[in-house]
Amino acid sequence: MAVPARTCGASWPGPVRTARPWPGRGPRPCPDPRGPASGPARPLSLLLPPLLLLVPLLAAPGASAYSFPQQHTMQHWARRLEQEIDGVMRIFGGVQQLREIYKDNRNLFEIQENEPQKLVEKVAGDIESLLDRKVQALKRLADAAENFQKAHRWQDNIKEEDIMYYDAKADAELDDPESEDVERGSKTSALRLDFVQDPNFKNKVNYSYTAVQIPTDIYKGSTVILNELNWTEALENVFIQNRRQDPTLLWQVFGSATGVTRYYPATPWRAPKKIDLYDVRRRPWYIQGASSPKDMVIIVDVSGSVSGLTLKLMKTSVCEMLDTLSDDDYVNVASFNEKAQPVSCFTHLVQANVRNKKVFKEAVQGMVAKGTTGYKAGFEYAFDQLQNSNITRANCNKMIMMFTDGGEDRVQDVFEKYNWPNRTVRVFTFSVGQHNYDVTPLQWMACTNKGYYFEIPSIGAIRINTQEYLDVLGRPMVLAGKEAKQVQWTNVYEDALGLGLVVTGTLPVFNLTQDGPGEKKNQLILGVMGIDVALNDIKRLTPNYTLGANGYVFAIDLNGYVLLHPNLKPQTTNFREPVTLDFLDAELEDENKEEIRRSMIDGNKGHKQIRTLVKSLDERYIDEVIRNYTWVPIRSTNYSLGLVLPPYSTFYLQANLSDQILQVKLPISKLKDFEFLLPSSFESEGHVFIAPREYCKDLNASDNNTEFLKNFIELMEKVTPDSKQCNNFLLHNLILDTGITQQLVERVWRDQDLNTYSLLAVFAATDGGITRVFPNKAAEDWTENPEPFNASFYRRSLDNHGYIFKPPHQDSLLRPLELENDTVGVLVSTAVELSLGRRTLRPAVVGVKLDLEAWAEKFKVLASNRTHQDQPQKQCGPSSHCEMDCEVNNEDLLCVLIDDGGFLVLSNQNHQWDQVGRFFSEVDANLMLALYNNSFYTRKESYDYQSACAPQPPGNLGAAPRGVFVPTIADFLNLAWWTSAAAWSLFQQLLYGLIYHSWFQADPAEAEGSPETRESSCVVKQTQYYFGSVNASYNTIIDCGNCSRLFHAQRLTNTNLLFVVAEKPLCSQCEAGRLLQKETHCPADGPEQCELVQRPRYRRGPHICFDYNATEDTSDCGRGASFPPSLGVLVSLQLLLLLGLPPRPQPQVHSFAASRRL
Repeated sequence: MAVPARTCGASWPGPVRTARPWPGRGPRPCPDPRGPASGPARPLSLLLPPLLLLVPLLAAPGASAYSFPQQHTMQHWARRLEQEIDGVMRIFGGVQQLREIYKDNRNLFEIQENEPQKLVEKVAGDIESLLDRKVQALKRLADAAENFQKAHRWQDNIKEEDIMYYDAKADAELDDPESEDVERGSKTSALRLDFVQDPNFKNKVNYSYTAVQIPTDIYKGSTVILNELNWTEALENVFIQNRRQDPTLLWQVFGSATGVTRYYPATPWRAPKKIDLYDVRRRPWYIQGASSPKDMVIIVDVSGSVSGLTLKLMKTSVCEMLDTLSDDDYVNVASFNEKAQPVSCFTHLVQANVRNKKVFKEAVQGMVAKGTTGYKAGFEYAFDQLQNSNITRANCNKMIMMFTDGGEDRVQDVFEKYNWPNRTVRVFTFSVGQHNYDVTPLQWMACTNKGYYFEIPSIGAIRINTQEYLDVLGRPMVLAGKEAKQVQWTNVYEDALGLGLVVTGTLPVFNLTQDGPGEKKNQLILGVMGIDVALNDIKRLTPNYTLGANGYVFAIDLNGYVLLHPNLKPQTTNFREPVTLDFLDAELEDENKEEIRRSMIDGNKGHKQIRTLVKSLDERYIDEVIRNYTWVPIRSTNYSLGLVLPPYSTFYLQANLSDQILQVKLPISKLKDFEFLLPSSFESEGHVFIAPREYCKDLNASDNNTEFLKNFIELMEKVTPDSKQCNNFLLHNLILDTGITQQLVERVWRDQDLNTYSLLAVFAATDGGITRVFPNKAAEDWTENPEPFNASFYRRSLDNHGYIFKPPHQDSLLRPLELENDTVGVLVSTAVELSLGRRTLRPAVVGVKLDLEAWAEKFKVLASNRTHQDQPQKQCGPSSHCEMDCEVNNEDLLCVLIDDGGFLVLSNQNHQWDQVGRFFSEVDANLMLALYNNSFYTRKESYDYQSACAPQPPGNLGAAPRGVFVPTIADFLNLAWWTSAAAWSLFQQLLYGLIYHSWFQADPAEAEGSPETRESSCVVKQTQYYFGSVNASYNTIIDCGNCSRLFHAQRLTNTNLLFVVAEKPLCSQCEAGRLLQKETHCPADGPEQCELVQRPRYRRGPHICFDYNATEDTSDCGRGASFPPSLGVLVSLQLLLLLGLPPRPQPQVHSFAASRRL
């Protein structure tokens, strides 16, 4: 939502607001509004005229003899507030005392240094070693597969009962009484296996066998598939041998060009709730491994002859074609009749990423058939697109994909002009729908331009025929031989078997057979070999807790997409699509980060200290911080690794408990200070939350911290301090911080009366993972994350100086806070900075929890003319003038404390206490807009590309199946229609519709039946506010004519608070504008893709390209045979539909599969 026009907020040295119109003065014109984006603040001299410092004291009717307080008065109130906050924190926070405790225990820890260059090089080397082991396993598998296939003898008479294999979907099919195998009785000699749970795979597996997955739309009993199963069985022993050499290997997979997937170890397929549309040839890793990058232009015939079902088939075919493209590819889609035009706003080739493909898919649905066919217009447009060298593109394979229902024109003159004699652009033609047109021209176009001709007569042919072109593109790779046998690593994506986020190393497998002595070399790709690496395994190689709460490691690929990053947290994943989060979207983008990203993509080393903006963990605040970035390439991969460190994380503590360990050769529970972790000590020492870290291998994790602490204590009864099964760094630091925080209780907290200062709790949290809350009863209302590194208050306190206030989070859609039993509190925290020698670090954060209701009353007194709460209020009579204050005049004067994110912390209005924690625009929109317009706040807008949104409800289309072409009454009365191609295609669609429910319009993820279908990924706009450049105190007027308001605003020193005093509005004429802070879950509010593609981010494609080989044989270029529909068959199909009997599936043998002699 755009920010409303700014109301007048310039400084005004006039009188305070009265209840009557101001005589002789109309509404003043507003100055030019600020733009919506954050920008440089206006000079303070323009905002603060000297005359404003002398605000006249005019009585306001209705307020007796009171006038708006003068500026020096409000500055005095601000100092009182600052002193009260500082005094409480000095007494109860215990910052200075904790520093002394650390120094007194100096013998129990050492100071270690993080050396960025050494750290990042070591981690990069460890990741390289990890991936290199997978590369060696890949090469063994690919070599073995090629040899096995070469030695295999094709069997024409092979039968299903001749093959023994474990069908991964067999168990699910047996459970489904409607399964085709159950109906016709499977003849396959299927294995029945036993499985054991393996935590590494998050699945039940069998290490003695491989499993086979065959797509639903492929007939298992076809000769091609049976021969494929026969020779790939030998891979089982290689899989097993690989695991013996490297026990850390996860899924080893061979994806065949025929659609068969053989993977190890065996595990049952994750049966979806609906039809299983998984096809390995459409997986991101297979697409990347099977061909070099592509520049593709799709042209669609939308002439008048293309209507009804044929047009729907084309739309679906284009969408399926787009799904065969990866982020290394570039694409555009155009429609043509007499003229050609792009279907979307993209006027040139754009990267085939998820968001761009979504734009294409939505635009394709709007195509309308009209006019006459003009192939020339379509092809000229496509060639012009491919010849445009002024844009970013793949610069490898170039191709045109034309979808049409047929035509006579061969447009030879176009090919002679643009593509001959070199034929650098391949042409693929697709004849869509049932028709009687001569397909020879379409075959000729494909065959004379190194392409292929396909037929898509019905729904069932779409998926197969929109992916077979990859076999043609694989020819140059196969002919290149060893030169093309290079391992590539993929983007991040969701594993289909439940492993989570993974990357996959891929290696193509080639057909090495020859038809005979002296014959040409075979040029078919057999498939792609892949080995998964879980992101969690890579994360384990990075420093865990030595970098501090705000330090982290990240990695990106050649596209700038993150492989590792703490902000890589997709809320919902669709395993059909890669997880593509750009580094500049994972963080708040700026010029420095653009430079770092480019350097990393180019494979350079580097180091840079920058001042940048970071978003808080709860995504409510923005902080301006200093960060040190260091980066190096990960050799032998397309990845680059970066390290980010705040200056205060250069050093860290490492516990040195060697003296205690030598003295106590008993379990850790006997160590000194361990007793303060026991619940029995909580009443006197405060409640302890321990961070749920992996202290020991046998420690049972739990989301319940009480249960986790119990598990920890039980394990410590058995584990010795130097046990090899435990992480000594984590364990010893935890014990150290237990003792350190206990001493803080002993020296400071235990002898203080919290009620005297209206405190609900005091607390301390440490890098070592301890959060101690005192007194024990306060833990019942403690809602902060027990892992300090994941607690927003902890991370923000480290990044900011002074006292950081954090009001309770309130969503505007939820009911207000309930102030019962004094349980609602406001957190105030500050970092403990420790200087030892010349080394400075921040190992802990301390703070207090204010009683909201009591401090609201105290706030009134501090911002009043009374010096203390017991002093009587000053009385003003008709003969004397008094300034209004926040206590006596709360009916006329609004006084609030707002934090740096714009959230209400305290108010002198009792009815606003339950709104504490809400964005202030929801409390007083008029005043918040004025603060923004006067540069007290700056706005930052960003987009979250990992959010999950509820799916849109489908439109009400009645009881008929969605997307089905419905013939008119005239069609039914026309006998010719019943024997036409339209009727034939309709019946085919209805038959396939029994299986592929709502094919045309259902979400592919829904068809897969994955649990994520309840929500879908979407772009969410986020808006945060943070303090602008104004840090002085001044008065100004919100000019709204008769409703003008005078207000004063001042930053409180050493806090993240803004003190605001304003007249309460008498009317609501100025409340038209409202700033929004909440997320906007609406794709329409996302960044405009049409504009973004005009400013593409820097990227580099793979360094290898195989798009040409002089020895390529292009004679196999597709062939099809049209046949007229039979009236007898049509009648039979109609009877089957009426009786509800599904027809027996027939083997689907297409041109490529038939040509494979495996």
